[in-house]
Amino acid sequence: MSGLVDGFLIAAVVVVVVARQFRAQRIDTERRWWLLPVVLGFVALREPGLIDAHHHTASVALLTVELLIGLTIGAAWAWTSRIWTEPDGAVWSKSTKASGLVWLIGIALRVGLYAFGAALGIHQESSALLLALAATLLVRSGILAWRAQSSSSRTAPVRGAAYGDDMPRRAWKERV
Repeated sequence: MSGLVDGFLIAAVVVVVVARQFRAQRIDTERRWWLLPVVLGFVALREPGLIDAHHHTASVALLTVELLIGLTIGAAWAWTSRIWTEPDGAVWSKSTKASGLVWLIGIALRVGLYAFGAALGIHQESSALLLALAATLLVRSGILAWRAQSSSSRTAPVRGAAYGDDMPRRAWKERV
């Protein structure tokens, strides 16, 4: 894929994922929560140019930092999401204002990392960003699935507060 197509793919995935997370969603631990991150990771890894051949060591270091940022952002995003269990046992999740702040910090860190790499003259492909996005989504989905399983294993309804959560503690469902 070309860089332009990768850029559109990354932007589309980010918009869809972030927009969906700020609405209440039922967490289904039985579904394949890992599928989208694996597909994104596969697309990123099959692209040539993930590592700059002229700056191999520095390029690998930048990619490693990018992946660490992605993993950290994914974990922070999951832990700042509010989860609750309905009386029927269904577990729901919704991102909080703190989750939005996590995304803004992650974007700022990635822009800074890209600028640093460009200043060093390292050629950076969009596949590195796509791989980091896959890591972010994988960690976030895994932590939320784990939190949902531990919440649903309890018998009483649980309202799991997220870091930075200042929302009212009312449980609600979207009408279909």
